[in-house]
Amino acid sequence: MYAIVDIAGQQFKVEKDQKLYVHRLEAEEGKKVSFDKVLLIDSGSKISVGDPLVKGAEVSAKIISHMKADKVLVFKKKRRKGYQKLNGHRQYMTQIQIESISEAGAAKPKAAAPKAATKPKAAAPKAAAPKAAEKKAAAPKAAAVKKPAAKKPAAKKAAPKKDADKE
Repeated sequence: MYAIVDIAGQQFKVEKDQKLYVHRLEAEEGKKVSFDKVLLIDSGSKISVGDPLVKGAEVSAKIISHMKADKVLVFKKKRRKGYQKLNGHRQYMTQIQIESISEAGAAKPKAAAPKAATKPKAAAPKAAAPKAAEKKAAAPKAAAVKKPAAKKPAAKKAAPKKDADKE
């Protein structure tokens, strides 16, 4: 069983007992955290895809440690200018271990009662729309009655005259 989860703005494919590094989380070491932004759950025989999230699904994890990632070196250079710059950056990271993936409520059907209540409200504005459409439909018919003017035949161009001097 695996899930695709949005953790701190990044998407991860996680499984139970998996360890991974994510951007720094605010909780303390040893605490449990849960992530409810689950995008997909695959339980082997059934796949639940969210729209955009799977309703009721949750992934819980335990924070193992906070640390800094390896240094990323950024080297800037402009050729033929004598300009070079070396810059480094270390991202704050959190190591977590996935404890469980629960899909409670993932297969719940949506309630149909709220949809029925909204239909009468939506029907009233639509009644005014056909009147406007009839007016728009009448206008092109009036324009279609006008016949285009008959085309005049194109004038033939005279052939070039030959010079008498050249003969």
